Amino acid sequence: MFTPLRKALPKFFLYTLFAFFSVACEGQPGDPAAGERTEVAVSVADSSFAVLVERLSERGGYFDTDNLISNETSYLHANGRLREAGVRGGAYIGVGPDQNFSYIAEIRPSIAYIIDIRRDNLLQHLLFKALFSLAGNRVEYLALLVGRRVPEDLDAWDVRDIEQLVAYIDSQPVNANALEALHRRVEREVDSYGVPLSRSDHETIRRFHSIFISNGLSLRFTSHGRAPLPEYPTYRRLLVETDLDGRQASYLADEEDYQFVKSLQERNLIIPVVGDLAGPHAMRAIAGHARELGLNISAFYTSNVEFYLFDGHSFDAFARNSVNLPRDEKSVIIRSYFSRRVRHPEAVPGYVSTQLVQALDDFAADQANGGYRSYYDLVLRQVLSPR
Repeated sequence: MFTPLRKALPKFFLYTLFAFFSVACEGQPGDPAAGERTEVAVSVADSSFAVLVERLSERGGYFDTDNLISNETSYLHANGRLREAGVRGGAYIGVGPDQNFSYIAEIRPSIAYIIDIRRDNLLQHLLFKALFSLAGNRVEYLALLVGRRVPEDLDAWDVRDIEQLVAYIDSQPVNANALEALHRRVEREVDSYGVPLSRSDHETIRRFHSIFISNGLSLRFTSHGRAPLPEYPTYRRLLVETDLDGRQASYLADEEDYQFVKSLQERNLIIPVVGDLAGPHAMRAIAGHARELGLNISAFYTSNVEFYLFDGHSFDAFARNSVNLPRDEKSVIIRSYFSRRVRHPEAVPGYVSTQLVQALDDFAADQANGGYRSYYDLVLRQVLSPR
């Protein structure tokens, strides 16, 4: 019965329908498979997306990197702990670029908020949102992202692994004759979201896209005023990375994962927000919006932002914002620690970064009992004195 229906309807429509009913039915009374976390069916109307972005955002700030891709080669190492802890559904909060989509694919939240102090991060996520809309599957998305020719046999790529996608993209030259048309398609799609953008904003979106195109999968994390480090991964490496169980878990490694993220994007449920994690408005507004939807935070991905918050003496404000988030016993913080001064006991050989997962309840309890003395106290306390 499913096969003819699949042939008759676009796969994205089918996946969206499936995702909608899965979310709407999860946690209903009498369902023996239902988890403890009750979810709700969520959608944001096209006309409301820009209003919500504006409502949740606050004045942006500066950070010395374009941060177009992650520098955390260990980013997927958190997945096993997320599965063990039953972190699923709810509302997701994260910082930075597209590593968030891999966590979203793992957790399957009802809504995701991507918050960053840089307005440029919002602009980059509008680029991603446009490409998700224009691309029917993983290989088309990746080809459009790096300006390569889209293969003709698109459906045949649904079952191919990430190495095959990477090999295809690497084998293709930049599709120079189609670049201007691609930029115009992206600009029209971005404009349709209604987010007020200046000419400079549009130029930034095009610049970011052009950097992906010119570098291809060899793109590396870059920063301003700091020399690039040899351990910074290429985008290629991030795509083929595995979790600690050896499973390739990038959102582009599996077609179903890509389609889930696409379904959220198409329903305006990945909300880019300009905000400081220690700021006076954005985090509180996100907490309030999640409460309006009846959702607890499933995961809060902070990367290594807490290091800079300690350095800037604003960690206490961040902690108050974090403790204020709606949560339950499965809510977690995901952070990344870089072993440049003190090697972390949980560091994996061959990786400079280490992914750490902490229950948000434990973080709140520590704050109630005096908080953390330093960044190293934060990242080491649970290892040295586990609960």
